[in-house]
Amino acid sequence: MDQEKRICQNCKKDFIIEPEDFAFYEKMKVPAPTFCWLCRAQRRMAFRNERVLYKVKSDFSGKDIFSSYSPDSGYKVYEKEVWLTDQWDPMEYAQDYDFSKPFFTQFDELLHKVPLKNLNVVNGVKSDYSNNATDPKNCYLCFNAGYIEDCMYSHGLSNCRNCVDVSHLSKCETCFDSFWLTSGTKNIGCNNCESCFNTWFSKNCVGCSDCVGCVGLRNKNYHIFNQPYSKEDYKEKLNEFNLGSYDGYQKMKLEAQNFWLKFPNKFLEGAHNSNVSGNYISHSKNVKNSFIIREGENLKFCQYLQENGQAKDSYDWSIWGDNGQMAYECHACGIGVSNIKFCYNVQENVHDIEYSFMCQSSLNLFGCVGLRKKQYCIFNKQYTKEEYENLVVKIRDQMDSMPYVDKVGRIYKYGEFFPTEISPVGYNESMSQEYFPLNREDAVSNGYKWRNAEDRNYKPTIKAEDLPSNIKDAPDSITSEIIACAHAGKGCDQLCVSAFKITSDELNFYRNLGVPLPRLCHNCRTFERLKQRTGLKLYSRNCVKCNKGIETAYRPDQPEIVYCEQCYQQEVV
Repeated sequence: MDQEKRICQNCKKDFIIEPEDFAFYEKMKVPAPTFCWLCRAQRRMAFRNERVLYKVKSDFSGKDIFSSYSPDSGYKVYEKEVWLTDQWDPMEYAQDYDFSKPFFTQFDELLHKVPLKNLNVVNGVKSDYSNNATDPKNCYLCFNAGYIEDCMYSHGLSNCRNCVDVSHLSKCETCFDSFWLTSGTKNIGCNNCESCFNTWFSKNCVGCSDCVGCVGLRNKNYHIFNQPYSKEDYKEKLNEFNLGSYDGYQKMKLEAQNFWLKFPNKFLEGAHNSNVSGNYISHSKNVKNSFIIREGENLKFCQYLQENGQAKDSYDWSIWGDNGQMAYECHACGIGVSNIKFCYNVQENVHDIEYSFMCQSSLNLFGCVGLRKKQYCIFNKQYTKEEYENLVVKIRDQMDSMPYVDKVGRIYKYGEFFPTEISPVGYNESMSQEYFPLNREDAVSNGYKWRNAEDRNYKPTIKAEDLPSNIKDAPDSITSEIIACAHAGKGCDQLCVSAFKITSDELNFYRNLGVPLPRLCHNCRTFERLKQRTGLKLYSRNCVKCNKGIETAYRPDQPEIVYCEQCYQQEVV
């Protein structure tokens, strides 16, 4: 088919469907979308509570458990240790399909009946305070991660160990306060570095060691602000910076980030790619309009497919991946999935599944919740293969003839992801708030849920500004203090928890690395760190050096200098 221009149902802006897009939709046997790709991403992300944990009562045992669903959400929640066993049967909640009601109305009813897993952790060991993670071991408040060990207060990690306050790292160890690193060790305050060791506040460096405040260096050591030093002079200067003190650390961090602005950035952050567009993409091929992708192939409009890599041949897939393929309009799905459409949190070798939520190791499901090792089910009811195939055709037709219409008039026929208004989580606690922020009034007027912040009743014993300035002066007793976040939970819009504690393992990490105690709670630290991250949207700009037209995630009003690939390679590499 030829290129086609459409108007997005949600934002009312024009968007283009390319011939290659139509070919993919035909292959997946789905209609073309009626939302633009950014609004599709927003809708999927609105179903994911990325980092907020609540203490709730298990609807199975009555025990206090942690959950990503709030106590007043209206959904049943079981502890995952029970949810994953045969102590209950999700098929008991089966319901017949009612052709007198829209599909999504009936699905929402089922979603409120079937117990949900309190946390989405696969094979976790001593990681009770983490969520959306695969194989975490001895991890604390880590989210959206896979195959990690001894990590704290971090998200977007894959195959990392002993890291604290970091985001979007792969194959790293003992890193702190950093973003988008690959194969690094002991990197502190760094951004977009690869195979670096013992570096501080450096950006876009590869194969470097013992550097401070450097930009764009390759295979260098003992450099400070891109100037070479002898080993002895380097160590003397490092001591003078007094990076173990809060003031010294913050001063150097600010100086380094201002220094970074003097140097060019490649239009796309990433390496070892072929034919890609978007941002934060590495070791990938034929990836378009995508964001934070590692080892992907033939992807478009995808985000956060970084865990263990190998995601391929998919569109509009957000989060996870892990050796999956042929996914369309899916979120938080991974581990060997294939031919899945319009699904949330289906995992572990699921195939040929549509419109399903939190199902595992199954195939041929339509509109199911919580099923494990099942086949040919609709709304959790068992059918024969022939009955299933015939009924699915009828349901798809009925979804077109009797579409769901949300509170503001958006129409959902077959081919659309779940409406945002039936998400189990509030918009402001969802991942969408990070990338598509709304205030309460705008969210509610769009028909979205909003979760009011709960009063935690923390009684701080010490203010952030009264903490010891230097990590050398921090006593063991600091672990018994309740520290008031410097943001005090007011006006920061960063899911501030108002107060926090320092654990003994955390204190040892700061001491061993020689970095000061934090002044902000873990949520505020995360949002401050992510200010380095670009958004999803791409902009048309010109290379600052050659004036060639480029498409980049760096907004035109940002201060960064942006080069095309060729100019960047000539000047920096």
